[in-house]
Amino acid sequence: MEDRHRTRVLIADDHRLVAEACRNLLEPEFNVIGMVSNGRELLNVEAELKPDVVILDISMPELNGLDAGELIRQRNRSVKLIYMTMSLAADVAAEAFRRGASGYVLKQSSAEELVTAIRRVVRGQSYLSPLITRDTVEYLLRSGAAYQEEKHITTRQSEVLQLLAEGKSMKEVAYILQLKPGTVAFHKYRIMETLGIKTSAGLIEYAIRHHMISPQ
Repeated sequence: MEDRHRTRVLIADDHRLVAEACRNLLEPEFNVIGMVSNGRELLNVEAELKPDVVILDISMPELNGLDAGELIRQRNRSVKLIYMTMSLAADVAAEAFRRGASGYVLKQSSAEELVTAIRRVVRGQSYLSPLITRDTVEYLLRSGAAYQEEKHITTRQSEVLQLLAEGKSMKEVAYILQLKPGTVAFHKYRIMETLGIKTSAGLIEYAIRHHMISPQ
């Protein structure tokens, strides 16, 4: 089948071996148009290449997959998001679907499961790994209870928080987000005030708990 008739897939994962394995698995049936290694790069490449489906991890540098996926869906309602992650937590899966995911696949699942997920979401269906209890996810979505229940910060503040939690300086954060260092400092102050966090260690704990960064 010619590439122009095949589903266009973009892969986002900061582990190169995982991304390569994913590409090799999908290329016989789908048109893999690119691979990226962080959430901010994903935003730029997705806007340029306009894939049909994005396969993305939740924990990614610079911008986590949940925030990146939500931003992508806000500007492109037709793109399908399939999260491929290690997390078995139903509340994380529910949060992914709440933010616009069409599929949720576990990295420890069989390789064929990802192919099945793409086929289904392209047909307008959703896909949830059978290793996660669907009833629990559906309950969490209905009740509005998701793992980010305490999050009351803006999207920009979430971006700042993740970058600071990754150990970047305010000057580095300002450069990445194209802000003034003073603006970053103000965001940090408001984040800590809103969340009731007193220390930088507290910011890191929050970022880990909300899957913005992976535990070291």
